Amino acid sequence: MQKIRKAIMPVAGFGTRFLPATKAQPKEMLPVVDKPVIQYLVEDAVSAGIEEIIFVTGRGKRAIEDHFDCSFELEQTLVEKNKLDLVAKIKKIDSLAKFSYVRQAIPLGDGHAINCAEHLVFDEPVLIMFGDTLYDAPISPVKQIIDLYYRYQDSVVGLSEVDKNEVNKFGVIDGLDLGEGNYEIKKFVEKPDIDKAPSNLAAVGLYVITPEVFKTLKNMKSGKSGEIRLADAFDLMLSNNRPLYGKKIEGEWLDTGDKLNFIKATLKLGIKNSEIKDDLKKFIKELSGKI
Repeated sequence: MQKIRKAIMPVAGFGTRFLPATKAQPKEMLPVVDKPVIQYLVEDAVSAGIEEIIFVTGRGKRAIEDHFDCSFELEQTLVEKNKLDLVAKIKKIDSLAKFSYVRQAIPLGDGHAINCAEHLVFDEPVLIMFGDTLYDAPISPVKQIIDLYYRYQDSVVGLSEVDKNEVNKFGVIDGLDLGEGNYEIKKFVEKPDIDKAPSNLAAVGLYVITPEVFKTLKNMKSGKSGEIRLADAFDLMLSNNRPLYGKKIEGEWLDTGDKLNFIKATLKLGIKNSEIKDDLKKFIKELSGKI
């Protein structure tokens, strides 16, 4: 059984739902409290045993590379000002994992983005994390899906229950309940009509995929949407009777993909931050009394 050592993080999107903030800054670099969203994801992956992070970037994403690189000038300035606690925080970032970067020159879909990194995976199973998959969970969400992969040794989709009126925003599954939040997926439907959705179990942008998924993506010219989508690859594999599993993630999904949920995530993690939690709780109470 191959150990999962690598993660692919597609971060080439334009972040249009956050314009104008994302005109010159990657959406993944927007801060939740005091860290960009992408750093939370990297830390979760590393805590579950991931050793190498492969970012699939695009034009305007240089800030991500700079963030995970050494910053000698900044570190030296902080040392001179005797801000050694901040030095420790900064130095930790570039040593989290081994980082690699590939470019998706043309936005042809999330499956195409993933396949841009195929040559760095070397026929191994790999973790896939999209930039909106922030969780407040007692056990690492990455560990939860990796553990399920080790049990069945087939591709795994991270899942969360969503409101039935919002299923048309996500990829939704139909599957056999195996207990303990585990599912054998029978159908994967991308953004179904509300009245036709097979369930309210949505893919959260967290996957383990096998080399077979890469082969499927590589042979796809385009899917139902006109792009090369991971959902279409799963659908094609299921039609060929290839196993696919789902894991309902224990914890709260803090979807940072839109403005409202981004603010919710900031508040939820803010009241857990030792530096600001007391003042933030006080502010929230004062604000709620004025609404």
